[in-house]
Amino acid sequence: MKHRVRFTFPKDLVQEPVIYLLGKEFEVVTNIRRAEVAEDQGWVVLELEGDEGAIERGLEWVKQRGVRVDPVGGDVVEG
Repeated sequence: MKHRVRFTFPKDLVQEPVIYLLGKEFEVVTNIRRAEVAEDQGWVVLELEGDEGAIERGLEWVKQRGVRVDPVGGDVVEG
């Protein structure tokens, strides 16, 4: 199963390894498609691949950390 999402990071999480931990902890493949990251702000469009339940649990974990998660359809962010 594949999901495309956009993560928008708050200032305090820009330098944290959220994407790496998502992949490692939930056994999800994380492919970065686009990103813009600065010292104090950032966003990334990811394609996530893996078990649907693992992806859903991983996305909930990311949201609980304070990252905004928006679905992406094709190359357009929905939300």
